[in-house]
Formats: sequence, C-alpha cells, structure tokens
Amino acid sequence: MNGVNMNSNTAKKAFKPSKGLILAGVLIVLAIILFSLCTVQVPTGNTAIITTFGKVEDYTLEAGFHFKSPFQEIILMDNREQKTPFSTQAFSSDIQQVDIIGSINYAIDKTTAMTLFKEVGTDYFNKLVYPRMLESTKAVFSKYTAENLVSAREQLSVQIRNNLVSEMKHYGINIISVSIENLDFTDAFTDAVEAKQVAAQRKLQAEIEQEQKTMETQQQAERQKIDAEAKANVVKIDADAAAYSIRTKAEAEADANRQIAQSLTPELINFTQVNTWNGQLPTYVSGGAAEALPVLSLNETQPQETTVK
Repeated sequence: MNGVNMNSNTAKKAFKPSKGLILAGVLIVLAIILFSLCTVQVPTGNTAIITTFGKVEDYTLEAGFHFKSPFQEIILMDNREQKTPFSTQAFSSDIQQVDIIGSINYAIDKTTAMTLFKEVGTDYFNKLVYPRMLESTKAVFSKYTAENLVSAREQLSVQIRNNLVSEMKHYGINIISVSIENLDFTDAFTDAVEAKQVAAQRKLQAEIEQEQKTMETQQQAERQKIDAEAKANVVKIDADAAAYSIRTKAEAEADANRQIAQSLTPELINFTQVNTWNGQLPTYVSGGAAEALPVLSLNETQPQETTVK
C-alpha cells in the first residue's frame, strides 16, 4: 500500500505546472486579447467610423486590416451603391390622386462618412433621405396635370433627383438616380382617359376618312380637268390644222394665180381667144365710151336696126 501511495504522489509532482509556464500562458491570453482590442478588419465595401470614448474622430478607415487604440470603437457604414424601393401618394395640379412606385439609388462619400454619422447616424436613409425624397416627389408631381404625368415619368425622375442632389451632398450622400417605375390613378380617372383616347381615335379615323374622300374628289376633279384640257387641245389642234390647210390652199392658189398672171402676154391672150371662139359674132361692138355699134349677122336675111347711143 505504501508503494502505491508513493507512486501517486510522484505522479502528481511530475504533472504539476511550473509558475513560468502559467505566466507564459497568461501572457499569451493577454496578448491575444490585446491584439483583438488593438486591431480591426474592415470588410470590402465598408467605411469604418472611429470613436474614442464616444467622440467621433475626424478620419475613417477603408477596407483592410488596421491597428487602433483599445479604447476606440469601430462603427461600419456601407459605402457601396444602394438601391431602396419606395411607394407614396401625390396629387397632380388638377387634384388627381396618383399612387407612385419607384426606387432611389444612392451611396455615401467615404471621406465624409464620419460627418454623416456625427450629424445623422447610421440610419441616415430613413431619417434624412426618405423624407426629403417624398417631399420632393410630391412637389414635382404637383406641377403636372394627371394626363401629362403618364408620359413624363423620365422627366419626373430627373427633377426629383435634381431637387435632392444639392441638399444630400451637404451630408456626404450622393444621389445617383431616382426612378419612377409605376403610376396608378383612380378608376374614375382611368376610365375618363380611356374614353378620351377612344374619342380621339374615332376623331382621327374620321379625319383620315374625310381626307381620303377629299383626296379622291380632288383627284377626280383633276382628272376631269385634264380630260377637258386634252379635248380642248384636240379641238384647237384640229382648228389650227383646218386653218393651216385653208391658208396653205389659199396661198397655193394665190401663188398659182400670180404665176399665171406673170405668164400672160397679149399674144397668148389672143391665141387663147381664137382657140376658144365658137364662131358666133357679137351682137354689138363698142366703138368708144359713148356709143355701141350693131354687128350685122351674115345668117340673117333682114338687116337689123342700128341703134346709136
């Protein structure tokens, strides 16, 4: 029995840690704790805000591994572009209610993130961006009639963003874009717009049909005018041709007469008379301007009376 007790005591003495080993272990634990208190790992896409005993420091830490004081606290803020949907109601200039669905894209400025945290905190969207965005949206929508809002969504988005940019820049928030994705009006207004569109389409169709009829009438009148002008041209051409024919014939006859007149000589005239005489003597012959003498016929037995004028 004594042998067994002696072995047990010897074993306890053999496994009893020394003071140096305990001290080393304590130092290692303290070093690990101190290392964790004095270092920080900032994730990608985040900016680290540093506070010392609650006071916000005037600098930030970007993504990566950094050393810090054990008395400093780290607050992470996302500096990536963020998209947040929103929905609200507004009234047009003609007092028509419209339900709006949209979204806003924004990002914080890494270099001024500590100022944003100091003035607003980490919940800056709900405390600052969202209320200002709703206010700007209602103000912009109130400048348009309900009918014009439907076709001006892109313009509305630009105006809302422009209203926010200068104000949010003061806090280090960059407003990238605002998008109006859907507009919903009351049933009564929607029905009225549809009825107006139907009426406009019918009016347009009637105008098109009237223009078609007018065009056809004008074309028919133009064809009739062309036909009349063609007929008149034919008549004129025929008349001109007839006149030309008559004129040409007259000119030809006149030319022939001139040629005949130029070719007549006393001998030719006598020759023609002799050839064309039928053998009968004239009853009277003129002796001058004041008297005419009878001619005796050889075939008659009784002399004819002589008449002197």
